[in-house]
Amino acid sequence: MRGRIEEPPRRRKGPPEPPPRRGPAHGGPPVLEPKRPQATARSVALDVLDAVLGPDQRPLEEAFASHPDLAQLAPRDRQLARLLVATVLRHMAELDALASPFLRFKPEPPRLRHILRLGIAQLAFLGTPPHAAVHTTVELARHGHEKAVPMINAVLRRVAGHFKDRLPELDGPRLNTPDWLWRSWVRAFGEATARAIAEIHAREPPLDLVVRGDPAEAALTLGAEPLWLDVVRRPVGVAIESLPGYAEGAFWVQDVAATLPARLLGEVRDRWVLDLCAAPGGKTMQLAAMGARVTAVDLSGPRLARVRENLARTRLAAELVEADATSWRPPAPAPFVLLDAPCSATGTIRRHPDVPHHKRPSDVERMVALQDRLLDAAVQMLARDGVLVYAVCSLQREEGEERIRALLERTPNLERAPVRAAELRGLPALLAPSGEVRTLPCSWAERGGMDGFFIARLRRSA
Repeated sequence: MRGRIEEPPRRRKGPPEPPPRRGPAHGGPPVLEPKRPQATARSVALDVLDAVLGPDQRPLEEAFASHPDLAQLAPRDRQLARLLVATVLRHMAELDALASPFLRFKPEPPRLRHILRLGIAQLAFLGTPPHAAVHTTVELARHGHEKAVPMINAVLRRVAGHFKDRLPELDGPRLNTPDWLWRSWVRAFGEATARAIAEIHAREPPLDLVVRGDPAEAALTLGAEPLWLDVVRRPVGVAIESLPGYAEGAFWVQDVAATLPARLLGEVRDRWVLDLCAAPGGKTMQLAAMGARVTAVDLSGPRLARVRENLARTRLAAELVEADATSWRPPAPAPFVLLDAPCSATGTIRRHPDVPHHKRPSDVERMVALQDRLLDAAVQMLARDGVLVYAVCSLQREEGEERIRALLERTPNLERAPVRAAELRGLPALLAPSGEVRTLPCSWAERGGMDGFFIARLRRSA
Protein backbone atom coordinates (compact mmCIF):
# COMPACT_ATOMS: atom_id res chain seq x y z
CA MET A 1 0.00 0.00 0.00
CA ARG A 2 1.46 3.29 -1.05
CA GLY A 3 1.97 5.95 1.55
CA ARG A 4 0.14 9.22 1.16
CA ILE A 5 2.12 12.05 -0.37
CA GLU A 6 1.40 15.14 1.61
CA GLU A 7 1.11 18.45 -0.22
CA PRO A 8 3.52 21.15 0.84
CA PRO A 9 1.96 23.91 2.90
CA ARG A 10 0.62 26.75 0.83
CA ARG A 11 2.63 29.97 0.96
CA ARG A 12 0.97 33.09 2.16
CA LYS A 13 0.38 35.79 -0.35
CA GLY A 14 2.70 38.73 -0.17
CA PRO A 15 6.47 39.20 -0.18
CA PRO A 16 8.59 36.24 0.84
CA GLU A 17 9.74 36.08 4.42
CA PRO A 18 13.39 36.88 4.98
CA PRO A 19 15.63 33.95 5.92
CA PRO A 20 16.20 33.43 9.63
CA ARG A 21 18.88 35.81 10.83
CA ARG A 22 21.55 34.42 13.06
CA GLY A 23 23.35 36.61 15.53
CA PRO A 24 23.65 37.37 19.24
CA ALA A 25 19.99 38.42 19.45
CA HIS A 26 18.95 35.08 17.93
CA GLY A 27 21.28 32.84 19.87
CA GLY A 28 23.86 32.52 17.10
CA PRO A 29 27.29 33.91 16.23
CA PRO A 30 27.70 37.53 15.09
CA VAL A 31 26.55 38.32 11.54
CA LEU A 32 29.52 39.14 9.31
CA GLU A 33 28.80 41.41 6.33
CA PRO A 34 30.83 40.76 3.14
CA LYS A 35 34.07 42.67 3.42
CA ARG A 36 34.98 45.01 0.57
CA PRO A 37 38.54 44.34 -0.64
CA GLN A 38 41.07 46.94 0.46
CA ALA A 39 41.55 49.53 -2.27
CA THR A 40 44.89 49.51 -4.07
CA ALA A 41 46.37 51.64 -6.82
CA ARG A 42 45.66 48.83 -9.27
CA SER A 43 42.05 48.26 -8.20
CA VAL A 44 41.33 51.97 -8.51
CA ALA A 45 43.05 52.05 -11.91
CA LEU A 46 40.90 49.13 -13.08
CA ASP A 47 37.68 50.84 -12.01
CA VAL A 48 38.71 54.07 -13.72
CA LEU A 49 39.50 52.22 -16.95
CA ASP A 50 36.04 50.64 -16.78
CA ALA A 51 34.49 54.09 -16.45
CA VAL A 52 36.59 55.73 -19.19
CA LEU A 53 36.24 52.93 -21.74
CA GLY A 54 32.75 51.76 -20.77
CA PRO A 55 29.43 52.66 -22.39
CA ASP A 56 29.23 56.05 -20.64
CA GLN A 57 32.80 57.02 -21.63
CA ARG A 58 33.47 59.28 -18.70
CA PRO A 59 36.43 61.71 -18.99
CA LEU A 60 39.56 60.40 -17.30
CA GLU A 61 39.96 63.24 -14.82
CA GLU A 62 36.31 63.08 -13.77
CA ALA A 63 36.33 59.29 -13.36
CA PHE A 64 39.56 59.39 -11.39
CA ALA A 65 38.65 62.28 -9.08
CA SER A 66 35.23 60.81 -8.25
CA HIS A 67 36.40 57.28 -7.42
CA PRO A 68 34.99 56.44 -3.96
CA ASP A 69 38.20 54.73 -2.78
CA LEU A 70 40.62 57.43 -3.89
CA ALA A 71 40.82 58.96 -0.42
CA GLN A 72 42.01 55.62 0.97
CA LEU A 73 45.17 55.75 -1.13
CA ALA A 74 48.37 57.41 -0.04
CA PRO A 75 49.53 60.21 -2.38
CA ARG A 76 52.15 57.93 -3.95
CA ASP A 77 49.53 55.27 -4.70
CA ARG A 78 47.18 57.86 -6.21
CA GLN A 79 49.95 58.90 -8.56
CA LEU A 80 50.58 55.26 -9.45
CA ALA A 81 46.88 54.68 -10.16
CA ARG A 82 46.77 57.72 -12.44
CA LEU A 83 49.96 56.61 -14.21
CA LEU A 84 48.63 53.08 -14.73
CA VAL A 85 45.44 54.35 -16.36
CA ALA A 86 47.25 56.90 -18.53
CA THR A 87 49.80 54.31 -19.67
CA VAL A 88 47.07 51.89 -20.76
CA LEU A 89 45.23 54.64 -22.64
CA ARG A 90 48.42 55.87 -24.36
CA HIS A 91 49.56 52.40 -25.46
CA MET A 92 46.35 50.38 -25.68
CA ALA A 93 46.81 49.15 -29.26
CA GLU A 94 50.36 48.03 -28.47
CA LEU A 95 49.20 46.25 -25.31
CA ASP A 96 46.54 44.37 -27.24
CA ALA A 97 49.06 43.45 -29.96
CA LEU A 98 51.44 42.05 -27.35
CA ALA A 99 48.68 39.90 -25.83
CA SER A 100 47.08 38.75 -29.09
CA PRO A 101 49.45 35.84 -30.02
CA PHE A 102 48.77 34.18 -26.65
CA LEU A 103 44.98 34.49 -26.62
CA ARG A 104 42.72 31.82 -28.09
CA PHE A 105 39.64 34.04 -27.74
CA LYS A 106 38.81 37.61 -26.86
CA PRO A 107 38.51 37.91 -23.07
CA GLU A 108 35.04 38.83 -21.89
CA PRO A 109 33.76 40.88 -20.14
CA PRO A 110 35.78 43.99 -21.09
CA ARG A 111 37.01 44.27 -17.50
CA LEU A 112 39.15 41.18 -18.10
CA ARG A 113 40.79 42.90 -21.05
CA HIS A 114 41.52 45.90 -18.84
CA ILE A 115 43.12 43.61 -16.23
CA LEU A 116 45.39 42.14 -18.91
CA ARG A 117 46.24 45.60 -20.22
CA LEU A 118 47.19 46.81 -16.76
CA GLY A 119 49.53 43.85 -16.32
CA ILE A 120 51.17 44.22 -19.72
CA ALA A 121 51.56 47.98 -19.26
CA GLN A 122 53.57 47.33 -16.12
CA LEU A 123 55.77 44.83 -17.92
CA ALA A 124 56.34 46.69 -21.18
CA PHE A 125 56.26 50.38 -20.26
CA LEU A 126 56.59 50.93 -16.51
CA GLY A 127 59.56 48.68 -15.77
CA THR A 128 57.76 46.64 -13.10
CA PRO A 129 59.65 43.39 -12.34
CA PRO A 130 57.86 40.50 -14.07
CA HIS A 131 57.08 38.58 -10.87
CA ALA A 132 55.49 41.69 -9.33
CA ALA A 133 53.52 42.59 -12.45
CA VAL A 134 52.17 39.06 -12.83
CA HIS A 135 51.39 38.57 -9.14
CA THR A 136 49.57 41.89 -8.63
CA THR A 137 47.54 41.43 -11.81
CA VAL A 138 46.53 37.89 -10.88
CA GLU A 139 45.44 39.14 -7.46
CA LEU A 140 43.36 41.79 -9.20
CA ALA A 141 41.62 39.08 -11.23
CA ARG A 142 40.83 37.01 -8.14
CA HIS A 143 38.20 39.56 -7.10
CA GLY A 144 35.29 38.63 -9.31
CA HIS A 145 37.12 36.77 -12.10
CA GLU A 146 38.52 33.68 -10.35
CA LYS A 147 37.85 31.41 -13.35
CA ALA A 148 40.00 33.64 -15.56
CA VAL A 149 43.03 33.57 -13.23
CA PRO A 150 44.83 30.69 -15.05
CA MET A 151 44.40 32.50 -18.39
CA ILE A 152 45.61 35.83 -16.99
CA ASN A 153 48.60 34.16 -15.37
CA ALA A 154 49.56 32.22 -18.50
CA VAL A 155 49.22 35.16 -20.91
CA LEU A 156 51.23 37.53 -18.70
CA ARG A 157 54.03 35.00 -18.28
CA ARG A 158 54.20 34.50 -22.05
CA VAL A 159 54.20 38.26 -22.67
CA ALA A 160 56.92 38.74 -20.04
CA GLY A 161 59.16 36.40 -22.01
CA HIS A 162 58.52 37.93 -25.42
CA PHE A 163 57.68 41.65 -25.18
CA LYS A 164 61.29 42.88 -25.45
CA ASP A 165 61.61 41.26 -28.87
CA ARG A 166 58.08 42.01 -30.02
CA LEU A 167 57.71 45.65 -28.95
CA PRO A 168 60.34 47.11 -31.35
CA GLU A 169 58.51 45.43 -34.25
CA LEU A 170 55.30 47.35 -33.52
CA ASP A 171 54.69 50.81 -34.96
CA GLY A 172 53.42 52.26 -31.71
CA PRO A 173 52.73 55.85 -32.82
CA ARG A 174 50.65 54.66 -35.76
CA LEU A 175 48.91 51.82 -33.90
CA ASN A 176 47.84 54.02 -30.99
CA THR A 177 46.44 56.81 -33.19
CA PRO A 178 42.92 56.38 -34.59
CA ASP A 179 42.88 56.27 -38.40
CA TRP A 180 40.77 59.40 -38.82
CA LEU A 181 43.11 61.47 -36.65
CA TRP A 182 46.24 60.14 -38.34
CA ARG A 183 44.90 60.93 -41.81
CA SER A 184 43.85 64.45 -40.81
CA TRP A 185 47.26 65.22 -39.29
CA VAL A 186 49.10 63.89 -42.33
CA ARG A 187 46.97 66.13 -44.58
CA ALA A 188 47.53 69.16 -42.35
CA PHE A 189 51.18 68.82 -41.33
CA GLY A 190 52.80 66.02 -43.36
CA GLU A 191 53.58 62.46 -42.30
CA ALA A 192 56.82 63.26 -40.45
CA THR A 193 55.11 65.83 -38.23
CA ALA A 194 52.07 63.57 -37.72
CA ARG A 195 54.42 60.87 -36.49
CA ALA A 196 56.24 63.30 -34.20
CA ILE A 197 52.88 64.35 -32.72
CA ALA A 198 51.91 60.72 -32.12
CA GLU A 199 55.29 59.98 -30.54
CA ILE A 200 54.99 62.80 -27.98
CA HIS A 201 51.51 61.52 -27.07
CA ALA A 202 53.14 58.34 -25.76
CA ARG A 203 55.09 60.29 -23.12
CA GLU A 204 53.86 61.49 -19.75
CA PRO A 205 53.91 65.31 -20.00
CA PRO A 206 55.68 67.61 -17.55
CA LEU A 207 53.82 70.11 -15.36
CA ASP A 208 53.68 73.77 -16.43
CA LEU A 209 53.09 76.46 -13.81
CA VAL A 210 52.48 80.18 -14.35
CA VAL A 211 54.22 81.89 -11.45
CA ARG A 212 53.75 85.28 -9.88
CA GLY A 213 57.07 86.87 -9.11
CA ASP A 214 60.55 86.10 -10.37
CA PRO A 215 60.47 82.93 -12.54
CA ALA A 216 64.07 81.98 -11.76
CA GLU A 217 63.47 82.21 -8.04
CA ALA A 218 60.17 80.37 -8.32
CA ALA A 219 61.81 77.61 -10.36
CA LEU A 220 64.32 76.99 -7.56
CA THR A 221 61.57 76.88 -4.95
CA LEU A 222 59.37 74.54 -7.00
CA GLY A 223 62.10 72.23 -8.29
CA ALA A 224 61.36 73.41 -11.83
CA GLU A 225 63.14 75.03 -14.76
CA PRO A 226 62.31 78.43 -16.27
CA LEU A 227 60.60 77.71 -19.59
CA TRP A 228 59.12 80.82 -21.20
CA LEU A 229 58.41 84.23 -19.70
CA ASP A 230 56.53 83.54 -16.42
CA VAL A 231 56.08 79.78 -17.08
CA VAL A 232 58.22 77.23 -15.27
CA ARG A 233 58.21 73.49 -15.92
CA ARG A 234 58.76 70.70 -13.47
CA PRO A 235 58.64 66.89 -13.78
CA VAL A 236 55.45 64.97 -13.10
CA GLY A 237 54.89 62.92 -9.99
CA VAL A 238 53.83 65.41 -7.35
CA ALA A 239 50.50 66.54 -5.93
CA ILE A 240 49.97 70.19 -6.92
CA GLU A 241 48.60 71.06 -3.49
CA SER A 242 51.84 69.92 -1.84
CA LEU A 243 54.05 72.36 -3.75
CA PRO A 244 55.33 75.35 -1.76
CA GLY A 245 53.29 78.47 -2.43
CA TYR A 246 50.15 76.70 -3.64
CA ALA A 247 47.92 77.79 -0.75
CA GLU A 248 49.27 81.33 -1.03
CA GLY A 249 48.37 81.53 -4.73
CA ALA A 250 51.96 81.85 -5.93
CA PHE A 251 51.19 79.93 -9.14
CA TRP A 252 48.54 78.14 -11.15
CA VAL A 253 48.67 75.23 -13.60
CA GLN A 254 48.57 76.22 -17.28
CA ASP A 255 50.33 74.70 -20.26
CA VAL A 256 52.83 77.06 -21.85
CA ALA A 257 50.94 77.08 -25.18
CA ALA A 258 47.69 77.94 -23.38
CA THR A 259 49.24 81.17 -22.08
CA LEU A 260 49.71 82.57 -25.60
CA PRO A 261 46.11 83.58 -26.53
CA ALA A 262 45.75 86.07 -23.66
CA ARG A 263 49.15 87.60 -24.39
CA LEU A 264 48.20 88.18 -28.02
CA LEU A 265 45.35 90.50 -26.99
CA GLY A 266 48.03 93.13 -26.42
CA GLU A 267 48.15 95.69 -23.61
CA VAL A 268 45.10 95.09 -21.43
CA ARG A 269 46.08 96.76 -18.17
CA ASP A 270 43.12 98.70 -16.79
CA ARG A 271 41.10 97.68 -19.88
CA TRP A 272 37.92 95.61 -19.99
CA VAL A 273 38.25 92.08 -21.40
CA LEU A 274 35.47 89.58 -22.07
CA ASP A 275 36.75 86.04 -21.46
CA LEU A 276 34.22 83.76 -23.15
CA CYS A 277 33.97 80.04 -22.33
CA ALA A 278 36.30 80.89 -19.48
CA ALA A 279 36.42 77.70 -17.39
CA PRO A 280 38.61 76.15 -16.09
CA GLY A 281 40.00 79.65 -15.58
CA GLY A 282 43.70 79.69 -16.44
CA LYS A 283 43.24 82.54 -18.91
CA THR A 284 40.95 84.38 -16.50
CA MET A 285 43.67 84.38 -13.84
CA GLN A 286 46.27 85.27 -16.44
CA LEU A 287 44.29 88.30 -17.65
CA ALA A 288 43.56 89.43 -14.10
CA ALA A 289 47.26 89.15 -13.26
CA MET A 290 48.00 91.30 -16.34
CA GLY A 291 45.87 94.03 -14.77
CA ALA A 292 42.76 93.65 -16.94
CA ARG A 293 39.19 94.13 -15.73
CA VAL A 294 37.86 90.71 -16.64
CA THR A 295 34.32 89.46 -17.18
CA ALA A 296 34.52 85.68 -17.38
CA VAL A 297 31.52 83.97 -19.00
CA ASP A 298 30.83 80.24 -18.93
CA LEU A 299 27.79 78.03 -19.33
CA SER A 300 28.72 75.64 -16.51
CA GLY A 301 28.01 76.68 -12.94
CA PRO A 302 30.19 73.95 -11.37
CA ARG A 303 33.12 74.87 -13.62
CA LEU A 304 32.68 78.54 -12.74
CA ALA A 305 32.75 77.56 -9.08
CA ARG A 306 36.21 76.11 -9.70
CA VAL A 307 37.26 79.38 -11.36
CA ARG A 308 35.99 81.26 -8.29
CA GLU A 309 38.02 78.99 -5.98
CA ASN A 310 41.20 79.54 -8.00
CA LEU A 311 40.67 83.29 -8.10
CA ALA A 312 40.28 83.30 -4.33
CA ARG A 313 43.43 81.20 -3.87
CA THR A 314 45.50 83.44 -6.14
CA ARG A 315 43.94 86.62 -4.71
CA LEU A 316 42.86 87.80 -8.14
CA ALA A 317 39.56 89.38 -9.10
CA ALA A 318 37.17 88.91 -12.02
CA GLU A 319 33.45 89.21 -12.63
CA LEU A 320 31.95 85.75 -13.22
CA VAL A 321 28.83 85.29 -15.33
CA GLU A 322 27.05 81.96 -15.72
CA ALA A 323 25.49 82.20 -19.18
CA ASP A 324 25.43 80.80 -22.69
CA ALA A 325 27.83 82.99 -24.66
CA THR A 326 25.92 82.39 -27.89
CA SER A 327 22.95 84.36 -26.51
CA TRP A 328 24.34 86.44 -23.61
CA ARG A 329 25.37 90.01 -24.36
CA PRO A 330 27.37 92.48 -22.25
CA PRO A 331 25.91 95.87 -21.26
CA ALA A 332 28.19 97.54 -23.82
CA PRO A 333 30.60 96.45 -26.57
CA ALA A 334 34.03 95.47 -25.23
CA PRO A 335 37.43 96.58 -26.51
CA PHE A 336 38.85 93.05 -26.08
CA VAL A 337 37.24 89.64 -26.45
CA LEU A 338 39.02 86.35 -25.87
CA LEU A 339 37.18 83.28 -27.15
CA ASP A 340 38.83 80.01 -26.19
CA ALA A 341 36.10 77.94 -27.79
CA PRO A 342 34.95 74.42 -26.94
CA CYS A 343 36.58 72.00 -29.35
CA SER A 344 37.58 68.40 -29.95
CA ALA A 345 40.65 68.93 -27.69
CA THR A 346 42.90 66.86 -29.98
CA GLY A 347 45.75 69.24 -29.16
CA THR A 348 45.71 68.09 -25.52
CA ILE A 349 46.05 64.33 -25.99
CA ARG A 350 49.45 64.30 -24.25
CA ARG A 351 47.69 65.51 -21.09
CA HIS A 352 44.34 63.79 -21.73
CA PRO A 353 45.04 60.34 -23.23
CA ASP A 354 41.34 59.46 -23.11
CA VAL A 355 40.60 61.90 -25.96
CA PRO A 356 41.48 59.50 -28.85
CA HIS A 357 39.23 56.85 -27.31
CA HIS A 358 36.25 59.20 -27.03
CA LYS A 359 36.33 61.51 -30.05
CA ARG A 360 34.92 60.79 -33.49
CA PRO A 361 34.72 62.84 -36.72
CA SER A 362 31.12 63.63 -35.81
CA ASP A 363 32.38 65.41 -32.68
CA VAL A 364 34.42 67.75 -34.85
CA GLU A 365 31.36 68.50 -36.99
CA ARG A 366 29.32 69.25 -33.87
CA MET A 367 32.03 71.54 -32.48
CA VAL A 368 32.36 73.41 -35.78
CA ALA A 369 28.69 74.41 -35.68
CA LEU A 370 29.05 75.66 -32.09
CA GLN A 371 32.28 77.51 -32.87
CA ASP A 372 30.59 79.41 -35.69
CA ARG A 373 27.79 80.50 -33.39
CA LEU A 374 30.26 81.59 -30.71
CA LEU A 375 32.37 83.54 -33.20
CA ASP A 376 29.34 85.40 -34.51
CA ALA A 377 28.32 86.22 -30.94
CA ALA A 378 31.84 87.37 -30.06
CA VAL A 379 31.89 89.79 -33.01
CA GLN A 380 28.60 91.27 -31.82
CA MET A 381 30.14 91.87 -28.38
CA LEU A 382 33.21 93.60 -29.84
CA ALA A 383 33.56 97.38 -29.94
CA ARG A 384 34.70 99.25 -33.04
CA ASP A 385 38.49 98.90 -33.40
CA GLY A 386 38.25 96.16 -30.78
CA VAL A 387 40.46 93.06 -30.78
CA LEU A 388 39.14 89.49 -30.85
CA VAL A 389 41.44 86.53 -30.20
CA TYR A 390 40.03 83.13 -31.15
CA ALA A 391 41.74 80.00 -29.85
CA VAL A 392 41.07 76.26 -29.84
CA CYS A 393 43.20 73.47 -28.35
CA SER A 394 42.57 71.36 -31.45
CA LEU A 395 44.85 70.09 -34.21
CA GLN A 396 41.96 69.88 -36.66
CA ARG A 397 42.00 72.53 -39.40
CA GLU A 398 38.20 72.43 -39.54
CA GLU A 399 38.15 74.00 -36.07
CA GLY A 400 40.94 76.49 -36.74
CA GLU A 401 41.91 77.93 -40.12
CA GLU A 402 38.62 76.98 -41.76
CA ARG A 403 36.55 78.66 -39.04
CA ILE A 404 38.39 81.96 -39.45
CA ARG A 405 38.17 81.81 -43.24
CA ALA A 406 34.41 81.26 -43.04
CA LEU A 407 33.99 84.01 -40.43
CA LEU A 408 35.78 86.60 -42.57
CA GLU A 409 33.73 85.66 -45.61
CA ARG A 410 30.45 86.38 -43.79
CA THR A 411 31.63 89.35 -41.67
CA PRO A 412 32.70 92.31 -43.83
CA ASN A 413 33.53 94.58 -40.87
CA LEU A 414 36.17 92.16 -39.54
CA GLU A 415 39.78 91.83 -40.62
CA ARG A 416 42.87 89.95 -39.57
CA ALA A 417 45.29 91.58 -37.15
CA PRO A 418 48.31 89.40 -37.98
CA VAL A 419 50.53 88.14 -35.18
CA ARG A 420 54.18 89.10 -35.65
CA ALA A 421 57.08 86.75 -35.01
CA ALA A 422 58.47 89.08 -32.33
CA GLU A 423 55.30 88.64 -30.28
CA LEU A 424 56.00 84.92 -29.90
CA ARG A 425 59.11 85.78 -27.88
CA GLY A 426 60.97 82.65 -28.98
CA LEU A 427 58.10 80.22 -28.41
CA PRO A 428 58.50 77.50 -31.10
CA ALA A 429 55.16 78.03 -32.83
CA LEU A 430 54.22 77.93 -36.51
CA LEU A 431 53.32 81.38 -37.87
CA ALA A 432 51.30 81.37 -41.09
CA PRO A 433 51.78 84.14 -43.70
CA SER A 434 48.31 85.37 -42.67
CA GLY A 435 49.53 85.88 -39.10
CA GLU A 436 47.69 82.92 -37.57
CA VAL A 437 49.53 80.80 -35.01
CA ARG A 438 49.79 77.06 -34.47
CA THR A 439 51.55 75.33 -31.62
CA LEU A 440 52.15 71.60 -31.99
CA PRO A 441 52.51 68.93 -29.29
CA CYS A 442 55.88 67.93 -30.75
CA SER A 443 57.33 71.45 -30.48
CA TRP A 444 60.02 71.53 -27.78
CA ALA A 445 59.84 67.73 -27.77
CA GLU A 446 63.25 67.56 -26.09
CA ARG A 447 61.76 69.55 -23.19
CA GLY A 448 58.47 67.66 -23.01
CA GLY A 449 56.39 69.25 -25.78
CA MET A 450 53.38 71.56 -25.42
CA ASP A 451 49.66 71.55 -26.13
CA GLY A 452 48.47 72.01 -29.70
CA PHE A 453 46.63 75.30 -30.27
CA PHE A 454 45.30 77.34 -33.16
CA ILE A 455 45.15 81.10 -32.49
CA ALA A 456 43.89 83.93 -34.71
CA ARG A 457 43.69 87.65 -33.94
CA LEU A 458 41.05 89.83 -35.57
CA ARG A 459 40.00 93.47 -35.45
CA ARG A 460 36.58 95.00 -35.95
CA SER A 461 36.76 97.89 -38.41
CA ALA A 462 33.23 99.25 -38.02
